[in-house]
Amino acid sequence: MGQQQLLLIVLGVIVVGIAVVVGINLFNANAVSANRDGVVSDLNNLGVMAQQFYKKPASMGGGANTFTGWTVPAQLDTTANGTYTATVSAQSVTLVGLGTETGNDGSTKVKATATVTPTAITVVTNN
Repeated sequence: MGQQQLLLIVLGVIVVGIAVVVGINLFNANAVSANRDGVVSDLNNLGVMAQQFYKKPASMGGGANTFTGWTVPAQLDTTANGTYTATVSAQSVTLVGLGTETGNDGSTKVKATATVTPTAITVVTNN
């Protein structure tokens, strides 16, 4: 083979290698983003459940205008998106979701925190 053909083969291998690396990086970034979105969605769902408990009368198994007594349902404390814990006080619930993918900082899992009050759910992603 001539030198020109060898050069084209080497150049082709380099281009394919770069394309593979870029593809892997895009896949990983998408996995982290999808996990973060899933954790936020789960936190919103849990927040709505806590608000329903707050507004429901005690005679119907609710909190009668207090969050005291609400817990994360056992079947939802661990999902495909992550694990969830709750810190409950009388007028607010703090939910913490820890995802399954490593976050943007590269050392910790995807993490989001939701603050639930009787009228609002505020979600903040930590990484």
